[in-house]
Amino acid sequence: MKRRRGSPDWMTPSRFEALVLEAIESIPAEFQKHLDGIDIVIELEPDAETLREVGCEPGQDTIYGLYQGFPLSEQESAGAVLPNVIVIYSRPLCEEFGDEYHLRREIRRTVIHEVGHFFGFDDAELEKKGYG
Repeated sequence: MKRRRGSPDWMTPSRFEALVLEAIESIPAEFQKHLDGIDIVIELEPDAETLREVGCEPGQDTIYGLYQGFPLSEQESAGAVLPNVIVIYSRPLCEEFGDEYHLRREIRRTVIHEVGHFFGFDDAELEKKGYG
């Protein structure tokens, strides 16, 4: 969880989307083939309810991304489920990372972190792998 700083206005929505797509395309092919059932969307920022649901204090903490769904290993036993969704939040990322180099790196890290949840990794495992 990161605290906010700075202004998000320096990054255009279309450029931000291009950086997210670049991050998705950087995922190795053996993992990408499993991502067809995931919707990856960009939203401005998480709402207060979402922040509370993940253990954050609205107004103090934020998140950069969120995976909503069942991990791949649980999907057959879950039966009919809603689509898997990865949400990437542009405002917190742009506020925290004020240049494209660092923003690009963090977007990629965030995308990989959320894809990791789809593959069944929890936060502790992702932290050990450098995607915490």
